[in-house]
Amino acid sequence: MQEDFFEYLKSNKPELLIVSDDKEALIARDIAHFLGFKPFILADLRANFGDDLLSFSDELKQISNELNEYYSYNKQNKLLISPIRTIVNKLPKKECFKTKKISFADTINLEEFKNLLYNWGYNFVDIVEDEGEVSIRGDIIDIFIVGDENPVRISLFDTEVESIRYFEIESQKSFNELEEIFIKPAFLALDEEQTKEIEQKINSSNSSAFINNIQSLGFWFIDELGEFYTKKLNSTISINAKDEIDEVYIFSKNKINKEEILKLPVIEKAKKYVNVKPTNIIEFLEFHKDKKITIISNTQTKLKALELNEAVLKKINFIQSFEVINLVSNDEVILSLNNEVKKRKKKKRPTIVLDELKVGDFVVHEVHGIGKFIGIEPVKIMGGTKDFVVLVYAGDDRLLIPVENIDIIDRYVADSGIIPTLDKLGKNSFSKLKAKIKDKLFAIANEIIKLAALREVTEGIKIEINKNLIKEFQKEAGFSYTKDQIKAIEEIFADLSSGKIMDRLLSGDVGFGKTEVAMNAIFAVSLNNYNSLFICPTTLLAHQHYNTLQKRFNKFNIKVAKIDSKTTTKEKNEIIKNYNDGNIKIIVGTHSLLNLKNLKNTALAIIDEEHKFGVKQKEKIKELHSKLHILSMSATPIPRTLNLALSKVKSLSELKTAPVDRIGVRSFVKEYDEKVIKEAILRELRRGGQIFYIFNNIATIENKKNEILKILPNLKIKIIHSKINSKEADNILLEFANKEFDLLLSTSIVESGLHLPNSNTIIIEGANNFGIADLHQLRGRVGRGDKLGFCYFLVKDKNRLTNEAIKRLVALERNSYLGSGIALAHQDLEIRGGGNILGEAQSGHIKQIGYALYLKMLEEAILTLSGEVKEENKTVEIKLTISAYLSSDFINDDRLRLDAYRRLGKAKTTEEIYTIADELEDRFGKFDRVSSQFIDLLIIKIKALNCDIKQISNFNQNITFKYNDERVITFKANSKDDDDIIKAVLEKLQ
Repeated sequence: MQEDFFEYLKSNKPELLIVSDDKEALIARDIAHFLGFKPFILADLRANFGDDLLSFSDELKQISNELNEYYSYNKQNKLLISPIRTIVNKLPKKECFKTKKISFADTINLEEFKNLLYNWGYNFVDIVEDEGEVSIRGDIIDIFIVGDENPVRISLFDTEVESIRYFEIESQKSFNELEEIFIKPAFLALDEEQTKEIEQKINSSNSSAFINNIQSLGFWFIDELGEFYTKKLNSTISINAKDEIDEVYIFSKNKINKEEILKLPVIEKAKKYVNVKPTNIIEFLEFHKDKKITIISNTQTKLKALELNEAVLKKINFIQSFEVINLVSNDEVILSLNNEVKKRKKKKRPTIVLDELKVGDFVVHEVHGIGKFIGIEPVKIMGGTKDFVVLVYAGDDRLLIPVENIDIIDRYVADSGIIPTLDKLGKNSFSKLKAKIKDKLFAIANEIIKLAALREVTEGIKIEINKNLIKEFQKEAGFSYTKDQIKAIEEIFADLSSGKIMDRLLSGDVGFGKTEVAMNAIFAVSLNNYNSLFICPTTLLAHQHYNTLQKRFNKFNIKVAKIDSKTTTKEKNEIIKNYNDGNIKIIVGTHSLLNLKNLKNTALAIIDEEHKFGVKQKEKIKELHSKLHILSMSATPIPRTLNLALSKVKSLSELKTAPVDRIGVRSFVKEYDEKVIKEAILRELRRGGQIFYIFNNIATIENKKNEILKILPNLKIKIIHSKINSKEADNILLEFANKEFDLLLSTSIVESGLHLPNSNTIIIEGANNFGIADLHQLRGRVGRGDKLGFCYFLVKDKNRLTNEAIKRLVALERNSYLGSGIALAHQDLEIRGGGNILGEAQSGHIKQIGYALYLKMLEEAILTLSGEVKEENKTVEIKLTISAYLSSDFINDDRLRLDAYRRLGKAKTTEEIYTIADELEDRFGKFDRVSSQFIDLLIIKIKALNCDIKQISNFNQNITFKYNDERVITFKANSKDDDDIIKAVLEKLQ
């Protein structure tokens, strides 16, 4: 392809180049840039007329930004490059693109500015984390201008711009003062009238979009504001793009006439240049030394590293640039030393919304047990006002907790669907329950520690690491490893070569490359003439891993075998004989591998999704732990709470980065409609794929099958749910993997562990009845190969959904990026991961006290038994007659205020308090008096704890400190005013 573009652009000057997809667009961009063009690339918009565009918002923002840049560039050498699926649509005209300049000391009319941003397509949010979002909080405007690397914070003094700074998404803290910024439209630079006109067209359309607004549908209704670019620009099309025309026009509504595209001139095959990929650059250059040689590299060091001889070096024309071009002709060589890695812009997420505690959530109080959070209320006590967290218990009893002590409650999370019973205030029952669970946890912790101690004193098989051969193996993967994969592999190699027995858990989201990491360990073991076992919870997983391992190890003459329920006794005996003789190095299978006796020369066991095994199997796995190197793999995140404690007894590696080639999933929220179901299924079948249909009701699942067959009578459907025996379920899944039927109708039992790259559409009926974590997990079933995945969240009646439910579903629709998880989903999954790691059926205890407290108690048990007793949580009661709370004038959004309280309440040092306070001032403006006094109150709390004080109180200007050892001291402030009381207390605590 490179050579075709090169020859064409060398002698032609088109204005628009049509390519097949993003990949081809990047190849064309490199060639065009090298040949002196200024290229502008449009995103590959694979949506059809009427599709809900929330899931395509990244592409639309990129198209808007690129066209803005294109129209503001005034030289003659510009070239627009567009994938064919984008260019067949009407695109906005030049007049739809403007910029608004904002400079230091400018005056801003906030109302007019809000309207401008709304008309320009900006999305108003609480916390800015993505391009095209804006948050206005009093005198602070946070805006993420489309196309920029970082969002911007504008501080106003009344109506005047006082400062403009960039800020970090993760910490939300600002940096780098700016003199001016240029705001570009997130959609189009529309005026109020144009916005209203488009909104009217959207409202009168019969779209199935969940929310009908400009962001979800506006692009389809630009009408006279748009035009077909092929009609106004001198255009040409690549061969690959032309081959895709028929597929592009399957849904041809509102696209340019197909004949217009077919008439365009096609870039012909190159006659003079050939694409090359030399394995040995030095030899290659030596062979072609009489030709004109150009070397491209983004650094000079790469050229130096080749250590070319002086004669060849002198002939080289070196260009420092980013392109990847490798061409040779009879008289010229162009070589690039850059890697062919398409860098996907990694989405950053704020680290500050840790857990969204909402009104109505169940919470666990460490002393009083399970209550319901109903909000934060200001209460006046002895002349001072403070905020209190209000919890409701059984019998409508209320408990008020000062916000500075908010850290003693945690959101109640157990397995999906569990509704806890509220505890009774004032009864001792919760303390008794905790004591009972504590004993059980000590037994678990004791077992974990005993196992770890045994491994410490047992000599493990020492594996020598042959780095050169391992490099060869890694090259054969066909892709570049992520940083996390490289780190995990290094950690595993360090364990294997240490002489001690490895016990490592590898955790990572679905499709993040855990198996590739495990294969590195297997390869290292095989090179040392030892064998490995790969144990999976289901036949399907064993079948999938067997295929993967066979493909990778065949080239290195390492034999892989599989044992499962379908293996005959004769075959099994033959496999074991070859394994013990060293002819077979790896056996993949289900728990039946745990029953095999007399296996020789085994050094490593890989255990996939250990938590899915039964109690008996887990006992057998435990026996392996004292003899073999063990690498367990889990798709569930590791709880923060357990990470530290378990690191003393188990090594942990995490894969958090998505592989470069993963495409992700388009998510759509829709009201239940047979037309939507039919279109989704046919769209997948047209590209030769298969479909998951999630229906979570076993009693009526057969009726659902008949309903789907009424819509599409020729569809091949099979059903799977928890009441089907495991052997039959395994067979159905194997048939699905072998493409023997089209649609798998299932309950949510398919939510993890499956890798079916041909199944790339999932329909989830009754999505509003699932937890956000479950929906995220289910969505992870699709988009796992190199095809785009589609996920449809269907709800019965959107008018009956709460605003909260709508917000969450729309968040899932927007957040289709890889590893997204969303704050809450991640926390739920993370908390659930605790039970998985422990491999204990502890759901009864977890149900009684919630995961957060359960894990906290387990951590304490492990630390206690490790000899590192955690200091008992001391508290201090502060009864000062001062007004101290985060006021709604300072932070006017309740959720953000609660989040600030949660983070400040969990802080353990004065440094942490000041760091968070600094960030809050940066985000929300200057502290008002009561908010500033709340920060002082927290500093007093921490200093009092460090001084072993249990109570601080005052009466007028008389202040009393009571210590834990019953000492009491009293002293006087200058007056009973708040600031004097605070000053006196802080001075005394010094």
